[in-house]
Amino acid sequence: MGNEAKIFTLSQVSEHNQAHDCWIVINGKVYDVTKFLEDHPGGDEVLLSSTGKDATDDFEDVGHSESAREMMEQYYVGEIDTTTIPKKTKYTPPKQPHYNQDKTSEFIIKILQFLVPLAILGLAVGIRIYTKSG
Repeated sequence: MGNEAKIFTLSQVSEHNQAHDCWIVINGKVYDVTKFLEDHPGGDEVLLSSTGKDATDDFEDVGHSESAREMMEQYYVGEIDTTTIPKKTKYTPPKQPHYNQDKTSEFIIKILQFLVPLAILGLAVGIRIYTKSG
């Protein structure tokens, strides 16, 4: 490694997304993992699916060992221009108006859950009384 780290944009790194030319971004660093694809314990598909984006979360979620982290140094090719990585946006569900209709249907369901068994019980008692008296 020289004193000056090469800076890549995400679009430049994204061009390297094939089994014969595979680069990934982890913790702001760019790695050419082409030679490691066959040896990766999780299989080459895992690495190939991590191209073209910041794969830091994918990498950290797996919980790689310290030796795996040290091994990465040999594949280091430069740094990522962090301004080219899209900012993570927190998912907010769309605001939906609360319809009174929903509350009404919930209320009706609760009433029916109470009344239907009561009606069946009443019918059963009525039939019982009718058949005994007849």
